[in-house]
Amino acid sequence: MIITIGNNKGGVGKTGILVQLAASLARANRSVLVVDLDPQGNASRQLGWEEDYENPSPTIGDALRDAQEGNGAGALVEADLLDSGIGVDLLPARVDLENRISEAATVGAVRRLRKALAGWTDTYDIVLIDTPPSLGHLTQMALAASDAAVCVTQPEFDSVEGMTRFRSFVEEHAEDIANPALRFAGVIVNLHKNLNEHVFQMDGLRELVGESEILEPVIPERAVIKEAAAAGASVAEYKTAAGKRVTEMFDELAVSFLTKIEVAK
Repeated sequence: MIITIGNNKGGVGKTGILVQLAASLARANRSVLVVDLDPQGNASRQLGWEEDYENPSPTIGDALRDAQEGNGAGALVEADLLDSGIGVDLLPARVDLENRISEAATVGAVRRLRKALAGWTDTYDIVLIDTPPSLGHLTQMALAASDAAVCVTQPEFDSVEGMTRFRSFVEEHAEDIANPALRFAGVIVNLHKNLNEHVFQMDGLRELVGESEILEPVIPERAVIKEAAAAGASVAEYKTAAGKRVTEMFDELAVSFLTKIEVAK
């Protein structure tokens, strides 16, 4: 299945969650492809991809520009060529992916990612697409190519509002982006702290989306997650007590994720 991970609000730790979730899925013997559709390229960096400025390699932006069926395979970077050792394949992004946004009005542009992934990604158990904090053209291309969408949010007002806008877009505009079968598959809560505001927002979130739509466990704010993101590594590499506990959390989250997307089929 192809899953878009998003939120209309930035700063929620979406990319870090995606990378660590991908690592957990790989540990569970799932074959995983990450598609970096954010011009910031943070998922690419965290997975260990480095741009060679003297000899640039193809990226997802090149595949989208050329708009040929199946040509995303030409930008594929296999797991053993990535420095992170996380064990997932990657379609990397660099900043020139931003240039694709201006092509939004081109006929069929929203289907370009679907075309780029066609004919070769069925061999993966899971394809995860990282998106910018926007409901614009890049996110719409991701959703047009996906079977389901999952939102990452903080338990804070603006982040929950961003989640609401993201979910509403999926539910109200799936047909408009030529993907009427698209489904919203749930919410991952990240950066939770023991604060009254976070408790209040969690209660509101449960009322808003329903208890069953929140993927467990809620991920707390932990230094080891930030350290792993900065280092481009799996939290499983951290053998401290904190690293082991957070690894267990992500492995539990992977089980919840797999259960939810099976339901969304």
